[in-house]
Amino acid sequence: MENRQELLNSVQMARFVARGSLRLDAVVPAEMNAEGLAVLAGGVPPVPYGTPLSDAYAKGSFVRRLLELPQVAGALRSMVGPEPWVDHHFVHTREPHGGAAQALHGDAIIDVRPDAFDVQLMYYPQTVTLEMGGTLSVPGSHLRRINESDTGRYQNLRGQDRLVCPAGTVVLLHHGIWHGGRRNDSDILRYMFKIRFNPRVRQRRLWDTSDLHDPQVAAELDAMFPWYEGATGRLERYNRILLWRELTGDDGFDLDHWVTRVSNRPKETVA
Repeated sequence: MENRQELLNSVQMARFVARGSLRLDAVVPAEMNAEGLAVLAGGVPPVPYGTPLSDAYAKGSFVRRLLELPQVAGALRSMVGPEPWVDHHFVHTREPHGGAAQALHGDAIIDVRPDAFDVQLMYYPQTVTLEMGGTLSVPGSHLRRINESDTGRYQNLRGQDRLVCPAGTVVLLHHGIWHGGRRNDSDILRYMFKIRFNPRVRQRRLWDTSDLHDPQVAAELDAMFPWYEGATGRLERYNRILLWRELTGDDGFDLDHWVTRVSNRPKETVA
């Protein structure tokens, strides 16, 4: 899949590292959204775990064309590189006036990888209103490791993001982010199509790095979110610094001396 791609810049990548998500509003054309609703209603056949992206979906198929849209392809390339594996995909539906809100959860067992991450793409082919129960996510939660539904007892957190979006919106999530589908209180069946991608190359400087030293990069990485308690919020910033070092190869990057201080192990002895 080497079609035109619009890579992310460093400020956008830093924002993703801090928030754990990237939102591309109305990036899918209206005619494709109409087609997408029909495709999702009919179901998308599964692919084996670990199928290379170029082998997962036939040329010309709806999903293939969705992933070849320049903004979608560029964002994926920036995060997981070329030819990631398709871990799995699934068509999620919320019946009108049916079901209950999904418990807040992460999508896997505790994942302790400090230097790699999977990306989950969520595609919304129709306008999602507040009543339709769009996916709820918690910005900045992705580096606080949990095991699946450990966070299910939390009903609401300050600063949570309950998705309301125009048709054709694509959201890319770090695999660790806390999230859950909300109850659909509308008269409309709601669709969301999810694909999880595993990287096959080292996730280092895969985006447009021409703005790597823009001061806004550090400002994005230093963001605090309303649900953080002050002290533990520092831990989130610490973990972001470690991830940014991995993504850029810059072992000297820091915010307020946090990692430098903690990793300081002088070897020189006094003569």
